[in-house]
Amino acid sequence: MLGWVVTFLIIALIAGILGFGGIAGASVEIAKIIFFIAVVLFLVSAVVGVARGRNRV
Repeated sequence: MLGWVVTFLIIALIAGILGFGGIAGASVEIAKIIFFIAVVLFLVSAVVGVARGRNRV
């Protein structure tokens, strides 16, 4: 999932350099959304992992 973030960020940087402001802005927004989804999924996974670890004792 973070690979998608990097891809859209690179697209945004290239579009910004070439002067395509609309494409750059859209790519940055997509990268932000995917990044925050990845962070939330990581946190949920971490909490579930900790909760499962405590039950095995």
